[in-house]
Amino acid sequence: MSIPRLERQGTSRPAVSYISADLTARSARIARDVAAVLELHGSAASGAAEAAAFLSNWADAASVGPELVDAPLDALVSHFALSPPEVDLILLAGLAEEHEGIAATFRSLHPQGEPHPTLGIAAVVLAGALVPDVAENRTLDPAAAGSADGRPELRRLLAGPAVCRGLLRLVGSGPLFERSLRLADALWEALHGYDIWPAALARVDIGPVPPGLSGWLAGAGPRAAVAALAANLPCTIIAAGSEDTITLSRASAVAAAAGRRVATARLKAGDTTGAALLAIHAALRRAVPLLILAGSDQPDHAEWADQSQLTLGTHAGPVLVCSATTSVRVSGSRPLLTLDTGPVGAKDQQDAWAAALPGSAGQAAGLAARHPLDPALIAELAVDAASQGTQSPSPEAIPATHLRLSQVTALVRARAGLSLPPGVELLSPTVKWSQLVLPDECALQLRDAVARLDHQAVVLEDWQLRDRAHAARGTRMLFTGPPGTGKSLAAHAVAAAAGTDLLLMDVSRVVSKWLGETEKHLAAAFDTAERTRAVLLLDEADALFATRTEISDANDRYANLETAYLLQRLDHFDGLVILTTNLRSNIDAAFIRRMDFVVEFPLPDADRRAELWAQHLPPDALAGDIDLPALAHLYPVPGGWIRNAAIASAYVAAASGDRIGQRHLVASMQREYAKASLRFPGEPPRRLND
Repeated sequence: MSIPRLERQGTSRPAVSYISADLTARSARIARDVAAVLELHGSAASGAAEAAAFLSNWADAASVGPELVDAPLDALVSHFALSPPEVDLILLAGLAEEHEGIAATFRSLHPQGEPHPTLGIAAVVLAGALVPDVAENRTLDPAAAGSADGRPELRRLLAGPAVCRGLLRLVGSGPLFERSLRLADALWEALHGYDIWPAALARVDIGPVPPGLSGWLAGAGPRAAVAALAANLPCTIIAAGSEDTITLSRASAVAAAAGRRVATARLKAGDTTGAALLAIHAALRRAVPLLILAGSDQPDHAEWADQSQLTLGTHAGPVLVCSATTSVRVSGSRPLLTLDTGPVGAKDQQDAWAAALPGSAGQAAGLAARHPLDPALIAELAVDAASQGTQSPSPEAIPATHLRLSQVTALVRARAGLSLPPGVELLSPTVKWSQLVLPDECALQLRDAVARLDHQAVVLEDWQLRDRAHAARGTRMLFTGPPGTGKSLAAHAVAAAAGTDLLLMDVSRVVSKWLGETEKHLAAAFDTAERTRAVLLLDEADALFATRTEISDANDRYANLETAYLLQRLDHFDGLVILTTNLRSNIDAAFIRRMDFVVEFPLPDADRRAELWAQHLPPDALAGDIDLPALAHLYPVPGGWIRNAAIASAYVAAASGDRIGQRHLVASMQREYAKASLRFPGEPPRRLND
């Protein structure tokens, strides 16, 4: 008979209807054995003869199915090295699921009235297969069955893989041979070829492998994992990281590269029963089990050792593990392989963006520079981008393949979907370079810092400065200068030019008097910046990176710890971070050494002050008596003062129904001097034509 086959991820398998018919036909043989036992041991008054006749008729009708060699049951036999008697026990345990009449027969034979065979029935029914002298008598000769006792051999089978690996369960608290013989959850339905999953396992659909991992797969760790999976070696392959999406993509990538399917479920590290059940359902699907582990939420808890222990015992074949924590401990003698879940190379990121936005291949390099996300996260953004052209009926809607950089930034921000940690605010800056009034050298450094994003791939990878000079991704900038000289405004302009958001950290809410809380808040802020790929701004953060001192008391020790922690995070941060301070002398020398750019923001000279006055005042709302050069010459103040005076003057003029005049600006500037407790220089001289 020609059997149709279904193609599943490159693996040819029989159609479900033929798999089901094959299992029913195999069960028919066991049904005949049960009928023979009833005929031999049943009395006329018990109705055993009628039950035996029913079983025989059902077996005759069920035996018509085809014989398969690639059925799920064969996969279990091969994977767990099951003996023929153990296969018969599995068929006997599942026989009641074939017909309600068979279930009624077992119910009448069970001491507790359960519709399942007992171990006692199994010993009698399978005696011909269990006793060596009659092992070839598959028709279960009544004379041999009457004299044979399969109980000793059955006890031996209880220590075999069928029971020890969880395929068969003994249910009940009575004497051993009165206990029910049950199958693992959903096993019989799955053996019929149906994609039924145990209710006790939280199944996870990991989806296709995201584009952009070819370079990563060429690494030593992934190549070793692929080889182990292809050879079906008994090993544990673990990918640990805080992002499930990333760890799952790495695990599925090595499985796909090895031509293996995966069966995935989420469970706790200490759940050995769940791990065994997943291994069973993976084996009958000829797949590799993939465990998504959740470690203990309280690592200091007394039960942490048990909760974090992953025990796979003598499980045959490879197992893939994804863990959100590195505190999971893998026990046993199985070889352990680890998968790197860190950042991929620039080429992989560009490939991922090119696949996400196929119509904008020319933007891939720029997107990878501004948003160096993991390919798994880029694949998620591709789904969001594809919906951009369908969400709005407007004819001006921009196709998803031609999204602007700012729109991609918005998608990143939306996909992040996170609650910001305390003291952190996510902004979308719109400040342009033209709005900055700075010395030429200062402005050049800001532009050079943004330009680094576009050239990291060439410098670090193509020119190999990552290996030669230990150069790292990311850009670290320090802005120093008096208050009001434009440091914060420049940070907004840098983020806008980079096409990303600005993550502003309020240092006053980050620093805590409680031990370890400051580091915790800092870690949350850096993690948020890494997920959103935003520019991280630590504004006026002198308290965080002050010069370390000699330890004279406990306060000095913990202050030094905070500084050391921030240094460490700066070293490993691969984004763009900006630190600002009003007093450079307070900065620890170690911070200066780590900075890629130290930008000095001086007080503006008279020409730049005049430019600042002009930039902040609306031309159409000015009176004719304003003399901006005179204001700039008389008041040597920072740009922040000029901004405040311009805004205050506008409000005063609007309240009186006038245009903004010289007197409004002078009065507002006088208030700025008063706030600073400085002597006011007076009013500028009037022009001759006033």
